[in-house]
Amino acid sequence: MKNSLRIALLIDADNASVSTLDYVLGEIADLGMANVRRAYGDWGSPHLKGWREALLSNAIQPVQQIAYTNKGNASDMAMVIEAMDLLHAGAFDAFALMSSDSDFTPLVMRLRSANMHVYGFGKSQAPTAFKRACSVFFYVDAQEEAAPSPEHKVEAAALPTPITSPAKPPSATTNAATIKLVQPSKKTKNELRGDTGLVNLLRNATEASKREDGWSHLGTVGQYLVNRSSFTPKNFGYSTLKPLIVATDLFELHEDGNHVRAKPAGKTPKKATKNPA
Repeated sequence: MKNSLRIALLIDADNASVSTLDYVLGEIADLGMANVRRAYGDWGSPHLKGWREALLSNAIQPVQQIAYTNKGNASDMAMVIEAMDLLHAGAFDAFALMSSDSDFTPLVMRLRSANMHVYGFGKSQAPTAFKRACSVFFYVDAQEEAAPSPEHKVEAAALPTPITSPAKPPSATTNAATIKLVQPSKKTKNELRGDTGLVNLLRNATEASKREDGWSHLGTVGQYLVNRSSFTPKNFGYSTLKPLIVATDLFELHEDGNHVRAKPAGKTPKKATKNPA
C-alpha cells in the first residue's frame, strides 16, 4: 500500500476564497492526510465572515492575528512562523499553502530546501516566482468562478417562496460551508496549443528525456516536469499526463506493455545502431 504524505495545510484566509476550499481539500486527500489544518486572519474582519462555517465543518483551526495596519501582513508573518515551527517539529512530509501571495515565495524555497514537498493552491495569475517555487501549483480559478457570489445568495434569499410550494429543508449543496467540487474544465486542442508556455515545456521535456531511438518514456517525461516546474495536468482539466499529451495532438505515442513512449509528431525516430562485430 502506498504511503500517504503527512501534510500541514496552512491557509492565508486574507488571500484565498472560501469557495475553493472543497477543491483544495479534495486534492490534498489524493496526496495524503492533512494532520494539521490552520487558517490565518483577523477573524473580526467582515471580509472573513464567510469562512466561519467552512472552518467548523472541515475541522480547520482558525488562528487569530489582528491586523495592526490597514495594509499590513501580520497574518502572513504568523503563518510563516508557524510553518517553520512545524518544519522543525519533523512530523510532516509536505506542506500545502492556500494563497496567491508572492510574499510566501521565500518560505516555499526554505521548505523545499529541507526536502519538503510544497503544494500551492492559488489563482493562475499568481506571480510566476511563487508558482514555480512550489513542487506543484494547483489553479483554483475554476472553483472560484463556479461558486455563487454573496450578492447572488442575497438576491435568491430575497425572492418570495410560492405558497403552493412548501419550503424544503436546506441541503448540503446549499449550505454555505459546503461547496460542490468542480474540476477544471478540459482545455481543447486549440487552447492547449495556444498556451506557448505549456507547449514549450512539453517539448523541452521530451527533448531532454529522449533516448537514442528518438523516443521518450512518458514516466521520464513526467519526472522531468516535476523536477523543472510546478506543472500538473489537472490545471488543464486532465487527470494524468498521457491524456493531456494526446489532446495536444503534437506528439506521437506508442504503448509497449506498461510502458508508454512519446515523440514530437512528424519526427521519424532513429533506428538503434548496432555495434559492429
